[in-house]
Amino acid sequence: MPRPPSRRWSTLCAATSTKRAMGTSHQGTGASDGLFLGPLRWLGRTALKRQPTGSAESEAAALAEAIALSVGELAALMARVDGEAQDILGFQVAILEDDALSAPALAAIAAGTPAHEAWGAALAGEIAGYEASDDDYFRARAADLRDIRDRVLRNLAGYTTTQHRTGAVLAGEDIAPTVFLETDWSAGGAVALTRGSTTSHVAMLARARGIPMVVGLGALPAHCTTLAVDGGSGHVLADPDDAQRRDFAAAAAAEAQTRAREEHFRLRPAQRRSGARIDILINVAGVDELDHIDHAACDGIGLMRSEFLFRDGAPLPDEETQYRAYRRFVEWAQGRPVTIRTLDIGGDKPVRGLTPDGEANPFLGLRGVRLTLAREDVFRTQLRALARAAVHGNLKIMLPMVTVPDELARGATLLDACVTELEAQGVACHRPPLGIMVEVPAVAVVPELFSEAAFFSIGSNDLTQYVTASSRDDARVAALNDPAHPAVTALIARVARFGREAGIPVSLCGDMASEPKHLATLLEAGLTSLSVAPARIARLKAAIAEL
Repeated sequence: MPRPPSRRWSTLCAATSTKRAMGTSHQGTGASDGLFLGPLRWLGRTALKRQPTGSAESEAAALAEAIALSVGELAALMARVDGEAQDILGFQVAILEDDALSAPALAAIAAGTPAHEAWGAALAGEIAGYEASDDDYFRARAADLRDIRDRVLRNLAGYTTTQHRTGAVLAGEDIAPTVFLETDWSAGGAVALTRGSTTSHVAMLARARGIPMVVGLGALPAHCTTLAVDGGSGHVLADPDDAQRRDFAAAAAAEAQTRAREEHFRLRPAQRRSGARIDILINVAGVDELDHIDHAACDGIGLMRSEFLFRDGAPLPDEETQYRAYRRFVEWAQGRPVTIRTLDIGGDKPVRGLTPDGEANPFLGLRGVRLTLAREDVFRTQLRALARAAVHGNLKIMLPMVTVPDELARGATLLDACVTELEAQGVACHRPPLGIMVEVPAVAVVPELFSEAAFFSIGSNDLTQYVTASSRDDARVAALNDPAHPAVTALIARVARFGREAGIPVSLCGDMASEPKHLATLLEAGLTSLSVAPARIARLKAAIAEL
């Protein structure tokens, strides 16, 4: 959800009401925090020219060669990245290697259509299908298909992919994930899109790398050469004058000083002015993230998203693969708690072969624990791997999307059975505590029905969208999807209060915990444990010290 204009922008925005020559202010939606001012580089303005060979056989061979070359380029790029970026590229490779994608183009080529026209038309149909979706998540995936389309067209036309220069603002209607990944950001930069989505792959990559990004700006001046971008508030200033540049530079310097001050708190315990301690844990989604985090900066892992092991189009991970990954997290934590959420796919995270196709409303369908209980074979493999990894440290298991007590009971029975099997086989294991995500209103309203849970972790993202009946992935209803809504905060307080009375630990692991503006509300509700984005540790600890 976009932030209101910040003070640092008040001078710049107020200046636009004067008569003198000045930059123009544009309001979009912030997708990744940060400030950057630099030259503008327009994307997608190069016309590709290609001369057809006139032979259907040669055109088909040219398309096959362009696809193979594109797969090779993506594989080379995959070798230079990791984590989520690697998953994005892997998705593109899988799509390109799927014969079903190229079949319509090859049929058109056989009928006499040039390869580039046939490929463009085939992809246009796929892209249109994604763009017509009612789900903002799937609309955002259209950017990946456009990326695939354009890469193959470039290779058909004989164009080479060049790395974009650093220290610039990349602007356009949208930006392809590979364009972002092929850009050297070492000298800084930003992204400003006339359309785009806060849930796109590029937005995720920008947030992970600290690159300011704004989407939904509408039209930008065609002859603009410089942009000042505030990725937090969603404000963009086109061609700022000298005074506005000085204001922006001052704002950026102040922001840098604030970040430097916050860094002072990174390795300190989170502590209020009263001396009360707050546990700050982290949310992680892949093993590679651990290489960039000092374990001494946090009190453990409050949410490990195990979905990174279950990639769309890839074989399901076996028990040994999962065990090694979970063990890595537990050993990294060095005795601190590590809460691993069982597979939470469905909704906005489809995996072919596991999640059902054609659900009218996947967010209310077969997802989370509903799905894993329906696929006991997949669930058993994961629970066995978790029980084995638990012998190496302080591991806890968390069930997502729990709605009724029976789901917790069935999960516990299955976990006990897996531990019994392992012990009978002579395999070292331990039965971890089993807790639940509190993200469905049915649980938050009557938490006393779930007193058998070892712990509660409030998932503010889903809880907010279900309480406010507004998708967290749809920019059109972003104003409604507010975690500070009194109904949401009342439920959070209710769960925290019951946890204190029943002696059940309660934490919160949604995005709400990573925003300093929500801290007072959460701590007043009685929460003393928050799980946050690793990049926000220092900022949150600094804010807690002021409370």
